[in-house]
Amino acid sequence: MHRHLRWYIAVLIGIGTIINYFDRANMSVATDPMSKQFGLSLSQMGIVLSAFSWSYTLIQIPIGALLDRIGVKWLTRVGTILWTIATVITAVAGGLGLVILSRILLGVAEAPVFPGNSKATGYWFPVRERGLATASFDAAAKFSNVIGVPLIAWAITVWGWRGGFWLTAVLSVLFAIAYWIWYRDPKEKKSLSREEYDYIVAGGAQTGEAEGQIWANLGFALKQRKIWGLGIGFAAYNYSFYLFLTWLPGYLEKQMHMTVLKSGWYTVMPWLIATITDVFVGGWLVDTLIKQGRDPTRVRKTVLVIGMLLGLAVIGAAFTQNPNWAVVWISISLGGLAFAATICWSIPSLIAPRGTVGSVGSVMNFLGNISGIIAPIVTGFIADATGQFSVAFAVAAAVLVVGIISFVFLLGTIEPIRTSQRQPLP
Repeated sequence: MHRHLRWYIAVLIGIGTIINYFDRANMSVATDPMSKQFGLSLSQMGIVLSAFSWSYTLIQIPIGALLDRIGVKWLTRVGTILWTIATVITAVAGGLGLVILSRILLGVAEAPVFPGNSKATGYWFPVRERGLATASFDAAAKFSNVIGVPLIAWAITVWGWRGGFWLTAVLSVLFAIAYWIWYRDPKEKKSLSREEYDYIVAGGAQTGEAEGQIWANLGFALKQRKIWGLGIGFAAYNYSFYLFLTWLPGYLEKQMHMTVLKSGWYTVMPWLIATITDVFVGGWLVDTLIKQGRDPTRVRKTVLVIGMLLGLAVIGAAFTQNPNWAVVWISISLGGLAFAATICWSIPSLIAPRGTVGSVGSVMNFLGNISGIIAPIVTGFIADATGQFSVAFAVAAAVLVVGIISFVFLLGTIEPIRTSQRQPLP
């Protein structure tokens, strides 16, 4: 019986993602007190909320190339140290300029996390376990809001908005130490049994390095319709995700007139639903159906499109002034989008030629996070112009329709991309 060290690695990656998203969510929870201190309009706050995504998006493609050259271990080690520093700078910032610079640094520091997680699961898990393995870090991004938003809201209520950033900085230090000690790739992990290593490799885990030059491989990836279909669809998902991540507490505070602490608790339900559907639909259900012999492409694409269709429930929040109903509609939307995202993040390790998962994942994340820049800004300007968030939710629904079309017609079969030599790579 093989050991299960790979699942401990999945837990480590998941914990890192939770803390990683604490650092992203703390700004959204602090929207109201920060905007009051610095005298910001909703439009200006939208720009501040998007600052993280400026550098995060810009650096995605070179980060993918670096992941394929340097590896997951060292880039993530450096990233954890840098994102801790960025969070501390935000906590001590005396002016808005330093706050924005700290968020830009945070974007650079956290850029390797998701492409690196995707590459790590490609190394550590056989194909038939890839769904649940991917859910271990993608669901963690949602679960971080279940525990992080009310925790940060409490810290802000007790210590002021800077207290929320100090809290996440301490947690980041602890994770940086844990990751430095425990994470290795399978070929370097001395405690990994030979039996489990053989099981992982025999199951189709990514092994070896990329064939050819890194930039040539990246250029090859950018010519693939399959990758563009994945990236455009993921961008549509990410628009709604970043709208909720950056503006959900602010929406509840501004439009539903809640306190910071109350909005933190109301925010829990949608993210809890998203965590559950991420693990049990995008992870467990997909893996189970494939193990039963169902066609893997049909399973993944069907569940992916269903998730995006459920995301359209965001439009329901545009037509209610009742906070309870708003949370119900948003919960349905996030619940569907969550399991769609799990499938998206499993795809780079399923379609990338050998050794290029980092590059493929980064292209997808680059296109996706253009939405991470646009969504907070557009939402802020719409809220300023109309005095409410209804039109912003309608825009998010329209973007999702574009994503559904991309997944259906551009993505194609979810299988390894053939190289220019027309040889399928494992």
